[in-house]
Amino acid sequence: MITNLNECSKQSMDSLILYELSVRLTSVHFQPASAMVRLTREQIQFYKDNGYIHLKGLIRGKELQRVSEEYDSLFKRKNSEKTESSWVGSDDTFRESDSPYTVKGIHNLQMHHAVFGQLLYNEALLDALQDVMGTENIMLHHTKAHLKPPEKGASYPMHQDYPYFPYEKDSMVAAFIHLDAATPENGGLFVYPGSHKLGPLEDFGPKEGSHFHYVDQKKFPIEGATPVIASAGDVVIFSYLLVHGSSANHSARARRMLLAQLADASDRPRGGEPGQPGRGWMLRGVNLTRDATVANRARD
Repeated sequence: MITNLNECSKQSMDSLILYELSVRLTSVHFQPASAMVRLTREQIQFYKDNGYIHLKGLIRGKELQRVSEEYDSLFKRKNSEKTESSWVGSDDTFRESDSPYTVKGIHNLQMHHAVFGQLLYNEALLDALQDVMGTENIMLHHTKAHLKPPEKGASYPMHQDYPYFPYEKDSMVAAFIHLDAATPENGGLFVYPGSHKLGPLEDFGPKEGSHFHYVDQKKFPIEGATPVIASAGDVVIFSYLLVHGSSANHSARARRMLLAQLADASDRPRGGEPGQPGRGWMLRGVNLTRDATVANRARD
């Protein structure tokens, strides 16, 4: 159990070695989905120790091509709508009225095109999720896409996903699907390995009129985090307690991604939370506690 930031930092160097091993293992692991190969014990232990795992080439071939094409079509189709924003934070790309940094975002992609819903049923993806979550009862919370445009894609300050939707058992994970190669130069993901063991951290986000939540950027600077160097089709699965963020896109190429947030079907929100289209949608297994009474039939 990590009890302080120094211990977390000490583990970062070891995690880099394990990370390289994980990349080698997973690049071999996921061949055609029909092979039905599962994560190894070493990979599952890596996830438990570090709070994330990088799976190389999980989405591939025609499926990756079609998702990529429909992703571009969706953003082109919605170009006239308000999809651009930024993230209020304490770094050099925080939102101001004249900020040049931006990100395009669309939530709940499965409501816009069937291909995104079909992607959620990818057997290799669900197998990996089942292995790291320890349950076959996998429930969708929401999906979203963040497109960082070339040369002005906004960074996302280091944060946990926990404050946005806290759950009783902390079973919530994210499946971060790369549609482009990602590096620190074009807005790639950064993580603090092992930080999920710190539990929920103090919220340093803007307090008034804001829905943004961040950890202390001085304790968790992006410069001290581990970059995730990814290729198109790679998936990173991580706990919603993992401290993570992303750099600004200063490159000449876009960084496209989509993400699914998922939980054990037996887990429940801590208090109420706003409705999410698709929340509770079962991707695998069964929800034994789902209310089926007539009075509650219209609730999400």
